[in-house]
Amino acid sequence: MDDLLKLLQLNARETPANLARLLNASETEVAARIAAYEQSGVIRGYQALINKDQLDLDLVHAVIEIKITPEREGGFNRLAERLSKFSEVESLYLMSGTYDLLAFVAGRNLKEVALFVSEKLATCEGIVSTATHFMLKTYKEHGVLMEEREQDERLQVTP
Repeated sequence: MDDLLKLLQLNARETPANLARLLNASETEVAARIAAYEQSGVIRGYQALINKDQLDLDLVHAVIEIKITPEREGGFNRLAERLSKFSEVESLYLMSGTYDLLAFVAGRNLKEVALFVSEKLATCEGIVSTATHFMLKTYKEHGVLMEEREQDERLQVTP
């Protein structure tokens, strides 16, 4: 991956001037490269990484393993595109292994996620089975620790 993209992935709020300094390039060149990445769709958006466990949100997050029957001449793509349109689906991935798709979904409570699975997801033609796992706590997301603990640098004393 391009060094500019790596830097933006670490901190999308980094200024073009600082990125230019880090890359030993001109600010104009960096701004043009960013604009080109945005125009071509390589950069799809910018987001803040939020520790939702620290907020008083009434949201439940789940990971759903989905087995599907691939369509003739469409493979997994048509069904994946259809599932991606559900507002409950935050992320969707094609996987190797015992299931075909992995969906990250959110709802206001357990019942809402369960209704999504039973009434919307499981009823889609081509879905063979699902397995839902509810997320209880986030320790690390996108390479970022959600809780910083002060490290005691003293040596442990043992008898």
